[in-house]
Amino acid sequence: MRHKRLAAAITSIAILLSGCSGLPRERDQIYTDTLFDTVIRIEILDSVDDDVLKGCEEICKKYDAMFSNKIEDSEISRINAAGGNPVEVSGETVKLIKKALYYSDFSNGLFDITIAPVSKLWDFHSETPAPPPPEVLNEAASHVDYKNIIVKDNTIQLKDPHASIDVGGIAKGYIADRLKEYLKEQDVRHAIINLGGNVLAMGSRLDGSDYNIGIQKPFDDAGEPITSVRISNKSVVTSGTYQRYFKADGKLYHHILDPNTGLPCENSLNSVTVITDSSLTADALSTTCFLLGLDKSMQLIDQLDNVDAVFITKDNKIHYSKNFQHKIKK
Repeated sequence: MRHKRLAAAITSIAILLSGCSGLPRERDQIYTDTLFDTVIRIEILDSVDDDVLKGCEEICKKYDAMFSNKIEDSEISRINAAGGNPVEVSGETVKLIKKALYYSDFSNGLFDITIAPVSKLWDFHSETPAPPPPEVLNEAASHVDYKNIIVKDNTIQLKDPHASIDVGGIAKGYIADRLKEYLKEQDVRHAIINLGGNVLAMGSRLDGSDYNIGIQKPFDDAGEPITSVRISNKSVVTSGTYQRYFKADGKLYHHILDPNTGLPCENSLNSVTVITDSSLTADALSTTCFLLGLDKSMQLIDQLDNVDAVFITKDNKIHYSKNFQHKIKK
């Protein structure tokens, strides 16, 4: 099942970017890899030296080594292993965690990076996946509370020694924004950064037209889009039940976990796609909106400036935020 989903992700990326250049080029300038537990792809449409793509690779690998809670000596792992003691980390890790805390407050705790004690119990890559025992899940969920994170200068401390951090719900957005900054410094004006469905479009296509970004049809093994959005200079981030899931005893379990229960969130949604300037903002809001459910999310998005959203419900119906319908290509 995992291999099918990776293949779907690769197919989805190919559909997303096919023909996006707008004008012929001597050769593609593309970096692909598997990092952040997903497939990534960076395509530069302008003519640049190979060193620019190499710089993208170095940035991606640097942040994977810093932010992954699966790499033993990463900064996040050192915080988690500290048993409640303060840990000195880089300014970038402090910045990322402060951003996460902002969205935790903003969402009244629905977005919570201390979800790690719970998320590590769910193995979506196992050959025989199963939900954790209720008593184990309840114990883990009791340690989920972003208010246990203390930030002081360049140190991070978890007041609860059994708490731990998972920045998977915000890190790809942060990294995409940093890649954009780097590429702008290299005089790149036209590029697509795709970190496993976190898509950041720099500029427009070379012919001046918008990029056409597909939104995947949930649970379609071929990664076919159900709709698409036309954008320039925007980020498009999707959180969906179909991205990581398994079925056990006829029930579907997905990776978007409710921090209050430790269980997969249950509502009418299959996916939420957020479109805005910052990839980090889109990343955090897509998770928050999924956890809020359709009605509350629609109300939230309509109150925010320069933020739009597309919701796919379990009946595969498409719902658009109020100001966005004219931008959707059906």
